[in-house]
Amino acid sequence: MGQDRRAAARKAAGALDPMSGTLSLDRIGIVVIGRNEGERLRRCLHSLAGQGGRAVYVDSGSTDGSVALARAMGLRVVELDPGRPFTAARGRNAGFAALMEDGAPDLVQFVDGDCELVPGWTEAAAAAMQADPSIGIATGWRTEIEPERNLFHALAEMEWHGPVGDDRVLRGGR
Repeated sequence: MGQDRRAAARKAAGALDPMSGTLSLDRIGIVVIGRNEGERLRRCLHSLAGQGGRAVYVDSGSTDGSVALARAMGLRVVELDPGRPFTAARGRNAGFAALMEDGAPDLVQFVDGDCELVPGWTEAAAAAMQADPSIGIATGWRTEIEPERNLFHALAEMEWHGPVGDDRVLRGGR
């Protein structure tokens, strides 16, 4: 669909702000997945403020109060059945399905419960996607909050800071 037709379709669906012609943030759904994230989840959920509309937290068998925290912060919570293996993909799919039950958002931001969104991220990603209809996914720059915590965190920080450019993995290796 061409950019003009895509913008017209969003406008007709009420997704575009009529004053600015940009995507309304309340049309962005957010799915957070996690298990026993504790304080990391609290920071993650706080970082969602002003980043989108509806948010869903999908829990993979936490025993640390993560479910209660998410509910107390006003998120819809999906608790995965422990009778099946927990995977990130299963959690994201369950969260997406929960968002769809209340009406399809125009865009979805997936975030792990141990990550935080920087202010303005979803607005910037939505603007880039709106400006170029060939963009189907926008990913952020990951950085480890506590790289000095242990060797795993330090290695993750090094791995995440590779060269900037086209993502050949998401583009099928081209």
